[in-house]
Amino acid sequence: MLQALIIAVLTAGTLGVLMAPQVRKAKAWRATVTPLASIIGSGFLVLGPILADTYGKYAPLVMLALCVAAYAFGAAIRSNIRTIASQPERTALERRIEGAASWSLAFAYCISVAYYLNLFGAFFVKMTPLDSPVAAHVVTSITLIVILAVGWMKGFAAMERMEQVSVSLKLAIIAGLLAGLVIHFAQKAAGGELILAAPSNTGWSGIALGLGLIITVQGFETSRYLGDEYEAGLRIRSMRYAQWLSAAIYMVYVVLLTYLFDTGDIPLTETAIVDMMHVVSAILPPLLVAAALSAQFSAAIADTSGAGGLAEELSKGRFSPRIAYLVLVLIGLGLTWFAHIFEIITYASKAFALYYALQCAIAIRAALRAPRSPGRAALYSLFLLTAIAVLAFGRPVEGAG
Repeated sequence: MLQALIIAVLTAGTLGVLMAPQVRKAKAWRATVTPLASIIGSGFLVLGPILADTYGKYAPLVMLALCVAAYAFGAAIRSNIRTIASQPERTALERRIEGAASWSLAFAYCISVAYYLNLFGAFFVKMTPLDSPVAAHVVTSITLIVILAVGWMKGFAAMERMEQVSVSLKLAIIAGLLAGLVIHFAQKAAGGELILAAPSNTGWSGIALGLGLIITVQGFETSRYLGDEYEAGLRIRSMRYAQWLSAAIYMVYVVLLTYLFDTGDIPLTETAIVDMMHVVSAILPPLLVAAALSAQFSAAIADTSGAGGLAEELSKGRFSPRIAYLVLVLIGLGLTWFAHIFEIITYASKAFALYYALQCAIAIRAALRAPRSPGRAALYSLFLLTAIAVLAFGRPVEGAG
């Protein structure tokens, strides 16, 4: 009872702080919260159980590797933000690569929306009598069609205003979740009951599975496209802040989860975290479902809107946002009914890896043109090879059917 009270008070207190006008209106926080929400929202709920089940006691090391890889890709994008700000004139080759990168990002958005909304559907039915894959797919399909109808007829301006509340709610619930896990961890540690599980995948198989999880730490690139709202220096700093804070949250979360639960007792599904949290506190499962629904829906709206805007801009008006929404929804429906959620995660990882590879190529090109920058070019080349490895070798986790 005391544990539930602590979780509730901390969640409500965090939400109150984040919703306070002086916080919401702080420019640095607003610039940070967009990439932060994307990073945490895209994989927080599924990543912990996947890593614990797949890598056992080594899960925190894999989480660290994912955070380092994400920070490396972020470094290339930050370099490009800095270069564009100081040298707005790009070479013809850089403009072509940038165009290809933007098209790849639009395509990645199409897959990520399917990923978000399949999680939305799974969590929507999780605590109901209708909990089944088919029911989840039906909910996802209906939501996709609703999004298409709203985008086609009215656009997303009204829905996009939900983002600030959604982000604050999600971060507050995560604070409560971590508090509950810390208390449970302390109790288990005092009783000598922590678990050191062996990995279920090792060697090349484990590496390939890890490469397929990049999508779960994706989202930092949103800072690249906030130039209309924030100057380059603030966007660079806010991306760093978002990646540092999200990495700290992810590391604490994965460490606590890994050594608390015997994942062999809980089937690996996209909603496994809810089953795990029943053991910690009765208040956490409904909070997590609320976080999942708000986070995945708002993320899907943001990426749908982003895909439409990119398609219109890149095609110079030949493709309207409406057509982009239609294509996105058709892709989403196909993935929903013919691919497992863990397969969609890997497809999305590969799509974003292509975007990161192209951003690394732009950074390499700029470094080669700058004086005394061969070291940077070599570093970005290493990041490029990492993105190519995700594209070539990333494969999905095998979850429960």
